[in-house]
Amino acid sequence: MLELRAEQSEDRWEVEALYDLCFAPGREALSSYRLRDDVPPVTGLSQVARDPDGILGGAIRFWPVHINGAHDRWDALLLGPVAVHPTRQGEGLGGSLIRDSLAQAQDSGWARVMLVGDAPYYQRFGFERLNGVEMPPPTNPDRVLGLDLRPDGWKGVSGQVIRWGS
Repeated sequence: MLELRAEQSEDRWEVEALYDLCFAPGREALSSYRLRDDVPPVTGLSQVARDPDGILGGAIRFWPVHINGAHDRWDALLLGPVAVHPTRQGEGLGGSLIRDSLAQAQDSGWARVMLVGDAPYYQRFGFERLNGVEMPPPTNPDRVLGLDLRPDGWKGVSGQVIRWGS
């Protein structure tokens, strides 16, 4: 049985090592990482999963971003990365991390969450393609997905996704 808990500062390097193991070299060159530069993950929503011996089995992070429209600015969560150690894959751990952290994000008052990912996987959690929300290039617009955490959370939201505090 794995325990899900909020990521702590002492988890950081172990989580980074998990991401290095699970993702291709150069992952930090992706445009979504420019939105994360010098911005800490959202406390309490970013989680780790550990077994009874304390071994890391998975991790998920959330980052605050803005969507800068022509006349408005909206806050959103950027989900990712989410990773499960290869020895724990196929156990439903990724889904558990996603569902649990999305419920916490909703309870925390966030209205919307987005990610860059594979629609067939993330549709099971309610994510849909976002039209009019533009990630920094080079990002395939078909992979920009969003989920309402409140009714109509994405309604009327459009514009460029920019770094929190910009």
